[in-house]
Amino acid sequence: MTDKAIDDDPVETREWLEALEAIEAHRGKARANYVLSSVVDSARSDGLYQPQAVTTRYMNTIAPGDEQKSPGDRAIEHRLRSMIRWNALAIILRANKDSSELGGHIASFQSSATLYDIGFGHFWHAPTEQHGGDLVFIQGHCSPGIYARAFLEGRLTEAQLLSYRQETDGKGISSYPHPWLMPDFWQFPTVSMGLGPLLAIYQARFLKYLHNRGLADTAARKVWAFMGDGEMDEPESLGAISLAGRERLDNLIFVINCNLQRLDGPVRGNGKIVQELEAVFRGAGWNVIKVLWGSGWDKLLARDKSGKLLERMEECLDGEYQDFKSKSGAYVREHFFGKYEETRALVADMSDEEIWALTRGGHDPEKVFAAYTAAVRHTGEPTLILPKTVKGYGMGESGEGQMIAHQAKKMTQDALRGFRDRFQIPVKDEELADVPFIRPADDSPEMKYLHERRRALGGYLPQRRRQSTSLPVPPLSTFQRLLDSSGKREISTTMAFVQMLGTLVRDKTIGRHVVPIVPDESRTFGMEGMFRQLGIYSSVGQLYKPQDADQLMFYRESRDGQVLQEGINEGGAMSSWVVAATSYSTSNVPMIPFYIYYSMFGLQRVGDLAWLAGDIRARGFLMGGTAGRTTLNGEGLQHEDGHSHLLAATIPNCVAYDPTFAYEVVTIIREGMRRMVEAQEDVYYYITVMNENYPQPALADAGEGAEQGILKGLYRLDLDRVLPTVAGAAGGEGKGADTQAAAKGNANSKGQAGLRRSPRPGCCAPTTASSPRSGAPRASTNCGVTGWPWSAGTCCIRRNRGAEAGSRPASRAIRARWLRPPTT
Repeated sequence: MTDKAIDDDPVETREWLEALEAIEAHRGKARANYVLSSVVDSARSDGLYQPQAVTTRYMNTIAPGDEQKSPGDRAIEHRLRSMIRWNALAIILRANKDSSELGGHIASFQSSATLYDIGFGHFWHAPTEQHGGDLVFIQGHCSPGIYARAFLEGRLTEAQLLSYRQETDGKGISSYPHPWLMPDFWQFPTVSMGLGPLLAIYQARFLKYLHNRGLADTAARKVWAFMGDGEMDEPESLGAISLAGRERLDNLIFVINCNLQRLDGPVRGNGKIVQELEAVFRGAGWNVIKVLWGSGWDKLLARDKSGKLLERMEECLDGEYQDFKSKSGAYVREHFFGKYEETRALVADMSDEEIWALTRGGHDPEKVFAAYTAAVRHTGEPTLILPKTVKGYGMGESGEGQMIAHQAKKMTQDALRGFRDRFQIPVKDEELADVPFIRPADDSPEMKYLHERRRALGGYLPQRRRQSTSLPVPPLSTFQRLLDSSGKREISTTMAFVQMLGTLVRDKTIGRHVVPIVPDESRTFGMEGMFRQLGIYSSVGQLYKPQDADQLMFYRESRDGQVLQEGINEGGAMSSWVVAATSYSTSNVPMIPFYIYYSMFGLQRVGDLAWLAGDIRARGFLMGGTAGRTTLNGEGLQHEDGHSHLLAATIPNCVAYDPTFAYEVVTIIREGMRRMVEAQEDVYYYITVMNENYPQPALADAGEGAEQGILKGLYRLDLDRVLPTVAGAAGGEGKGADTQAAAKGNANSKGQAGLRRSPRPGCCAPTTASSPRSGAPRASTNCGVTGWPWSAGTCCIRRNRGAEAGSRPASRAIRARWLRPPTT
């Protein structure tokens, strides 16, 4: 390809450019874009043009003439924003006067104060009867700024601000967004970096799911997710952006605060993080809006006839940009503008102070407002906004643009005085050392304006809904078929669960609230029947004829499909489960999500999300399939789960069970639904199910009080009644009496099941069978009691552990389990 820097016919080139400019001038930008796209498409079809990049020039996406102007009072908004900045800073400085262990973060919010202020002032709706409310994922390190705003609004007291990170007595405020520690305030826990962006995508998709299924009107709602540019190095941050593009989630807006700095230094010191992120997101099907330069740069760019200013902007690395903003106007004049004569001349009539006052786009309220307006109006794609800011903006020598900014907990008196003067904070010199919180009188113009803007948007944010509508749970008898003995028919507890799920989705009251979620393993767990019955959710329906269309259980996708089939994607499936499990809070629509997966690919693989589920007060069921020693040994040890319950036991509000019989599975799930969607308790369930088939006894034969014992975690198993059922089905006729007698030697008929490790002689004995050739008796490898493989010295009834959360989230109990014995 010819180097574009070489132009052997500049006259012809100029003619083409003038023709395009004429179209834009007389027919508008839309027509110019159409013509240009048509030319490019034609060139590509002829092999003349190969795209070299998916980035645009290093300038604002929205031209000055196309910016939507804010209707707000800029002067009042500036004063409010300055007070919020000061109070956010004061929270950290005053906490660290008491103890340096309290820590906290100053610089992150100072770089993004304008980004939040414009959202709170003009865009983010609180939930009302007319509007379901926007959902805002706030960057964890910016929590002091959100507290500072809530203080002005009268939602938090000064005593609470002074108890920052001292919330153990219930009076303080948490370090980061946390729905358990502040259950009426924070909606989403976001400080485990990468999980906020991931969940925001699945939250936006779930709002579409609710809307398309007719469960809620979510058309007007938006999901806003704020994060830092350094956070985008987390794999989870970018892991699902292709889903957002593919699903055309135009209700989703990402705002990545590009202050160019992470914890230790520049995010991309040798590159440009803005251009990198633009390429990644644009390639994934996102609309990208860059907000790089404040209004003061507009005149300079308009006068840049040589193009050298834009060239300087594009060649300058992020490491250099960080260095410039840590110095002074004179330094910027010399090292940024001074490289070329043309750029030096552009600022020749400007003072050093005026050069220093040239702000980045993320600190210009007009530029941010224009970007937000364009984002909420855009349809057909999710939107990414890339505002460029300065980390520690306003902190001066104590952190502005410096490597130490993220860890800054204190400020020098000179820096604090400079901050006060820069933002015109009404604090006297003699008060400066105390760093007082400031709040104007209730009848001041600032306070009236602050409350007026939030009233116009439906109320205050952030806020969290604790309770939703209770759903009546079907009685246990609804699942009677699974509570009865299976006779000679052998089924697994997985199949029992699937059959129960089939009954639930047909229930006229709660069936539509059930959300089956699978990570591309429906057929493994025998759930493919739900493809036809319920449909697989797809935002566009099914645009093709499936290969198995002639089958009874064909692969059916639908706009109102109920099943969420997430592909080979445990993290995404878990995220879908979390947003469904919190729909009662975010959308006032209680849902009952069941996520079934290989137990080994759960808690140890997405443990961070499992902990987040506890923090966010999720309500739903995690079903760990093929648990324990599976029959899939050919696939390797990665399927052998012997520890997932130990991991589940570390999460206080995770109720974990390891059932053996179908009636146990049914009893536990039914009680879980009662607790979560009827009583609205903030717990979630982890239940392991097995893929081994064996005869299932009846609940009625388990003995008196078995139902309550199952839920408590330990019950007396009536062997006189259960063992004949199982042994008769497994061992055949004529063997029951002998094996029952043998069993009595191990457990005193009605003793506690599974509490004896060493069997008495004759407890489990191999049966005899006839040789298929000679007919002569020979030893069998099956136990006469259960029909399972037998080995000398190993009882087929043995102890195992389970867990149940009682009155206190952390309580645990040991329960009995009928476990297939190991072979030697």
